[in-house]
Amino acid sequence: MIHLLEKIDKYGCVERLAGSGRPRSTRTAENVESVCELVHSQEDHPHSHHSVRQIAREAHISRSSVHNIIKKDLQMKCFKRRKAQELTEANKVARRQRAKELLKKYPAHSVDFIWF
Repeated sequence: MIHLLEKIDKYGCVERLAGSGRPRSTRTAENVESVCELVHSQEDHPHSHHSVRQIAREAHISRSSVHNIIKKDLQMKCFKRRKAQELTEANKVARRQRAKELLKKYPAHSVDFIWF
């Protein structure tokens, strides 16, 4: 309580001052810029984006810091690339038919949105 009163007398408020606290060591503007370049595909080289691990190795930053830069500074989401089975035309037709049959089981007014 005494600390708060002293702070009000000295600064006029109890909020933190600009520049107080621990300075950023990893999420600097320079590192954010380098991660941004590695995250996005280059216009002349499509599919040239890197994974979080590749970016961390190349930029000499920890993987968690790279993830935080992507999420908090660049407002993007990190996805892991996964291998997926390729569908044949017969698979696509069968899936479409089953999805239509499944939709018939639900009345239109009770379900707001179903996506397959």
